[in-house]
Amino acid sequence: MGKLWDLVWRRRGDTYRTIIVAVLIALGVRTFAYEPFNIPSGSMKPTLLVGDYLFVSKFSYGYSRHSFPWSFPPFEGRIPDGAPERGDVAVFKTPSDDATDYIKRVVGLPGDRIQVREGRLVINGEVVPRELVGEGEDTCRGQKVQLYRETLPGGVEHMIWECSDRDSLDNTKEYVVPDDHYFMMGDNRDNSSDSRVIGPVPAENLIGRAEFLFFSHDETFGWNPLEWPDSIRWNRIFDSVD
Repeated sequence: MGKLWDLVWRRRGDTYRTIIVAVLIALGVRTFAYEPFNIPSGSMKPTLLVGDYLFVSKFSYGYSRHSFPWSFPPFEGRIPDGAPERGDVAVFKTPSDDATDYIKRVVGLPGDRIQVREGRLVINGEVVPRELVGEGEDTCRGQKVQLYRETLPGGVEHMIWECSDRDSLDNTKEYVVPDDHYFMMGDNRDNSSDSRVIGPVPAENLIGRAEFLFFSHDETFGWNPLEWPDSIRWNRIFDSVD
C-alpha cells in the first residue's frame, strides 16, 4: 500500500511540475513574444472589426513596464529602445490612467506637427492625400459612411471611414508631438477617442504592434456551437493587420 501511495504522489508531482512549466512558458510567450487582444469597439473600422482577435508582437518596440502583467516591475523607458513606424497599428496604455488598453494607428512621430482641418489629416503642414473608394457598411445620420484610401508620408496606404468632414473632431488645434511620444488616430475617424482627445502617447506606454488575426466572429456569435460556423468570419482569420 505504501508503494502505491508513493507512486500516486510521484505522478501528482509530475503533473504539478508539468502544469507549472506550461504556465511559465505561457507567461513568457505572452510577456516577451506575442500577446492576444480582442477588439471591443468600432474605432478602427474598417481595418479591425468588433469581434476580431489578434496577436500583438511584444518585441517590435522593445519592452517597458507595460509589457509585463500588471505593469510590474516598475521601471522607466524601453529596453531595448524601439520605435514604431508611421502607419503601424499599435496597442498602448492610455496616458490618463496607464491601465486601459487602446489600439490605434500611428500617424504622428516625435517632432511632427499634427492637425485635422475640415476632416483632412495634416502632417507638418501638408494635407495627407486620400481617395474616395466608395461606401462603408455602417450608416451615419441615415446614410452610408464614406470609405477612403489614405496615404501617409512614407507611402503606407490604409482605409478610413468618414461620417462627414464637419464632426466635432474634424477641426483641431495643431499638436506638436513631444519627444518620445506618438500621435495615434483611429481609422473610423468620426468615432474614435484617440490622440485628438487623450493627447500624444508616451513611448513607454506602447505595448506592441498588431500583427495578424487569429479569430473573428460577428455579433451573432453565442453559446450554441451549432451556430458558430455561420457566426465566424472565416475570411478574416490569419489576415495581417495593415
